Amino acid sequence: MSRRITRALVAASVVVGLGCASACSGGDGKDKDKKAARTSATGQSADGSKEKATAKGKDQDQAKGSSKDSSVAPDADEPLTRAQLKKAALATGDVKGYKVEGAGSADLQGASSPAGPAKCQPVADMFLFTTDPVSRTSLSRGVTAKDETNASVTTLALLSYGSGEADDVLAGLRKATGECTAYQYVGYKYSGVKELADPKLGDESVAFRLVASIEGAEVPAAYTVVRDGSTLVAFSSMNMLDADEVEVPAELVEAQLAKLKKTTA
Repeated sequence: MSRRITRALVAASVVVGLGCASACSGGDGKDKDKKAARTSATGQSADGSKEKATAKGKDQDQAKGSSKDSSVAPDADEPLTRAQLKKAALATGDVKGYKVEGAGSADLQGASSPAGPAKCQPVADMFLFTTDPVSRTSLSRGVTAKDETNASVTTLALLSYGSGEADDVLAGLRKATGECTAYQYVGYKYSGVKELADPKLGDESVAFRLVASIEGAEVPAAYTVVRDGSTLVAFSSMNMLDADEVEVPAELVEAQLAKLKKTTA
C-alpha cells in the first residue's frame, strides 16, 4: 500500500472517528450546564459560532474599548475570542512544506462522555479537544505535508480559557498521562498511552502517545499540548505507516506558538 493511499485512509479514519465520537458523546447535565454558561458568558455557541449580541452588550463592549475586536491586544486574563483565534491560527504558507485547511469534523467538538477508567478522562477528552473546564471558544485546523509520500495527518486546535482554567487543564492532563495506559471512550478502544518527555514550550507543556482503534484500523497518535497564558495550543499527529516514528512536527508547534504570540501581543 502506497504512502499516498495510506495518508488518505488515515485522514478518512480520523474524520470518521471524530465524527462518531462527537455524535456519541452526548455528555451529562454538567456538560450541558457548562456549555450553556459558556454561551452566556462569551456570546458564542459550543461550536464557536457567534450568537446575536444585544444592543446593550454592544454598548458595553464599546465602553470597554471592545476587547472582542481582534485588532486590539487582549487583557492577559481575558479569553481570546473566536476572531482572535482565527487570526492567530496557522495558515498555508506559514510553514514551508505544509498546507493548512479547515479540519472538518475535528472542528465539531463533542461534549465529554465518561471514559473507562476514569483516570484516563483528560486523555480521552483530548481526542476531541474537549477539556474540563471546557474552553470558552476554540477552532481547529488540519495540517498535512505537501509531500504526499508523508503519511502523517496532523490536527491543530487553539482553545481559549478564562483566568486559571488552562492551568487546570494542563495539570489534569499531565496527571492522566502519568497514570493512564489504556481506556475505552464512546465505543472506541485506546491503548499504549505513554507520557513523553516534556517539550518545555510556552508557559508549560505536556506530550504523550497512544494507539487508537478506529473503524478496525490501529492508528498510532502523538500529542503535544502547550499553554500560552490562558490559551492552549494542542496538536495531534497520526501515522499508520511509521508507528514508531509518529510525532508532532516541532516546526509546526514552534510556528504556531510564534504566530499566537505575535497576533496577541
